Parts: sequence; structure tokens; C-alpha cells
Amino acid sequence: MTFPEPGARPEGHTRWSRLAWVMVPTLVVSALLLVGIGSGILPVSLAVTAQSMTISGQNLEITADRLEGTGFTQYVATDQSKSRTYPEAIAGIDSADLYNLCQSMVVKLPVVGETTLRIGAGGGGKPAHADHLVVHTDDLGGDAVFHNIVIGQDASTFKNGSGDLAGLFGQSADTVRIDHLRQSTREVKAATFRLTGLHLSVKAGDKPC
Repeated sequence: MTFPEPGARPEGHTRWSRLAWVMVPTLVVSALLLVGIGSGILPVSLAVTAQSMTISGQNLEITADRLEGTGFTQYVATDQSKSRTYPEAIAGIDSADLYNLCQSMVVKLPVVGETTLRIGAGGGGKPAHADHLVVHTDDLGGDAVFHNIVIGQDASTFKNGSGDLAGLFGQSADTVRIDHLRQSTREVKAATFRLTGLHLSVKAGDKPC
């Protein structure tokens, strides 16, 4: 019977310390991807319904050089997390193009600490596109132009509006354009969200859009 020399690593065995170093970044990226999908910022297709959901309460930062949309509606309502209720402006756009879109979220991960998931898309004159986009926001800035706007409309009378919105103050417009868009949101939904020229990065630290 022969024995391995002292210090030699037996073949077919795993060096667990090396595997741990390989797995850490993989697990970090996987966790951030799950956070991104749950927050609606990855290019997934989903059916938009009026059904409410329990939100995480974390803020997603969104910026774009320009947003152009048709079929705009907006009303004020609330979102619910497991511990808090948040007042929000709920904006819907039937069809939206976003130029030089940036989306970012800062999360705290074990061991790593603050980490920024950042997604860019819609550059080079080829905008990102969303169908039936719904955004819940508590802060929005930019230079906006609305065509055929109506302010003070009962939100239940919107196209595809429901009786649950009766009495809520709303506004609507045929088209909307917002230049230098900057927005903080807790929830985003879309029937389809196409991110042209997608680039995802994960970096340590607080580095939002």
C-alpha cells in the first residue's frame, strides 16, 4: 500500500477554501439578480393586474435622458409593506420609450456590506421599451410636456380603470415626454420590458445612477 507524500493533495478531492472564494461572488450576483427580478428591473415579461402586492419598501433609482410615452394616467394611492404604508403616485403608460435608461438599487449583503446593482440600457439611439408600464413613485423630477391633459379626473373612469379607484384624484394625457428624468420608485410593473443593449454591473459601495 502506498501513501501520498506529506503535503500532497489527494486527487478527486475538493479544496474547500478555494471553492468558497469562487462561490462568494457567484452567490452575491445571484442574490442581487433575485432582488432585481423581484423589484421589476430586469427584462422579464409578466401580466399586469390590479391585484395589490406586499412591497419590500426599498427604493429603486431610475434615470433617463428622455421618456416618451402614449396613454398616460396617474393617481395617488398607497403601497403596503409588511411594516409600513407608503403614499405613492401611481403612473401608467400604455407604451413608453426610455433613452439612456439607468436603474440602480443599493442593498446590504452579509460580509460584503453595501452593494450596488446597476442596469443600463437604451443607449445609442435605440431606446428601452415598455408596454403597459406601471410605476409607483414618491419622487420624480425632469422637464415634462403633456398633450391633451385632463387634471382632476376620477381615476375609476380611466380606460381599463376599476371601481376600486372611485373618488381618487387622477390625471390623464394622450402623450407625455419627460427630459432629464430622475425618479425614485418602490414598485415597477410592465407587460413587457425590453432592455436594448443591456449592461448589468455589481459593485461594492453606494454607487447609484
